[in-house]
Amino acid sequence: MGTPANITWLPSTARLIVLDGFGVIPRGTLQVAPQPLAWPVKDPSDLLDYVFDVSEALAGNEGDSIATLDVQISPSNPGDLVLHSSSAEGTQAILWLSQGFPGTTYAVTIIIGTQSGRTIGRTVALPVLALATQTVPAAAITDQTGAPITDQNDNPLTTS
Repeated sequence: MGTPANITWLPSTARLIVLDGFGVIPRGTLQVAPQPLAWPVKDPSDLLDYVFDVSEALAGNEGDSIATLDVQISPSNPGDLVLHSSSAEGTQAILWLSQGFPGTTYAVTIIIGTQSGRTIGRTVALPVLALATQTVPAAAITDQTGAPITDQNDNPLTTS
């Protein structure tokens, strides 16, 4: 009889955002505003882990890590995006998120306090779309089998 395997869970890198923009900027260089932070699209039925890594913000401060984590989601009405749990592992905040209304982009604000007393706050966008079931608009262009013809983003082409 075999020995049960120990399962080690690691956060997914598919939904990892690394906070950057903390590097040295050469003298005389104009600083450009960073791109808005966003996780990949989720389906309302997904319950997935989303990772926010602040290692770049703590570079040069070996040993500093996340001590506290505050998460706020907007909008926040019944049926909207839900935070199931949150945890921290070193410089990574891990959020388990589910639900949400299709067609809504949620603002997930994460405020991190570190062991050394630093505070880092950012808002990450999380768009929710119905990926598991897609309704075909009445005006959709279809092929001979009745299947909708779609664009490069899998959106049905329509006559209107």
